[in-house]
Parts: sequence; C-alpha cells; structure tokens
Amino acid sequence: MAFENWKVRLHMLLEEATYQPEDLHELQEALRAEVAELQAQGLPVPADIAKLEERLEAALSPPKT
Repeated sequence: MAFENWKVRLHMLLEEATYQPEDLHELQEALRAEVAELQAQGLPVPADIAKLEERLEAALSPPKT
C-alpha cells in the first residue's frame, strides 16, 4: 500500500476520534493494526504516530496499584 493511502486512512481514524471520543479503544486497536501493517512492509513508523500510540496506551490502560 502506498504511504499516501496510509496517511489518508490514519487521517480518517483521527477524524473519527475527534468526533467520537467514546470510541478511543477502537481507535487504539485500529492504530495498532495500521502500525503493524507499516512495520510488516518494512516502513518506518512516523514519530508522531508512535507518540500517539504511546499516549493512547497510557490514557486507556487501567491504573496501576
């Protein structure tokens, strides 16, 4: 898949998160799938996307006791 297509798909995911923040878990799963696809193709994961993935993980993980 061309990198431009991936950027469009990611943009759509982020738009969805903006207007439907209750679906952040779904965004997280979709983002993981997109990142895995990039990595499977040997493409680098953009730093801002990696940071977003980390922030979602921190925000959606249960608090540690």
